[in-house]
Amino acid sequence: MPTLSTASWDDPDVAALTAAQQLELRARYDGAGEPGVPPSAADVAVVLLARDDDGTPVGCGALRPLGDTEAEVKRMYVAPPARGRGISRLLLAGLEAEALRRGWTTVRLETGVRQPEAVALYTSAGYRPIEAFGHYIGADDPYAVFFARELA
Repeated sequence: MPTLSTASWDDPDVAALTAAQQLELRARYDGAGEPGVPPSAADVAVVLLARDDDGTPVGCGALRPLGDTEAEVKRMYVAPPARGRGISRLLLAGLEAEALRRGWTTVRLETGVRQPEAVALYTSAGYRPIEAFGHYIGADDPYAVFFARELA
């Protein structure tokens, strides 16, 4: 089973995984970019990196603070060859644990209607649909869907 470790936003393995994620999403959404404000080293507080037993990076996820008690999941991604092994659930559980450690009891996220596997992951993990939040309000992205979960 892969292991999780913390990393920096600028870590080369994280950068490679997030670049691959963005390429995949642009293909799914006919070249459209993401709504909202892209994450950066300046606003991401937690980055988790999943590695296989041999050290190969296979997935990542990050948290961006939204205030004293809330955070946003960003850049959840598992490389295609590693999918179907529970890595996304491992990453999500790790991000939730990190959120609670920092006192963030609500986790929010944006995903898209052309990502049914992401929607299924989040709903099966207890996330519920919500309205647009933060910098997504007024973005009017027809593909965006939003979810939240109360952790405590």
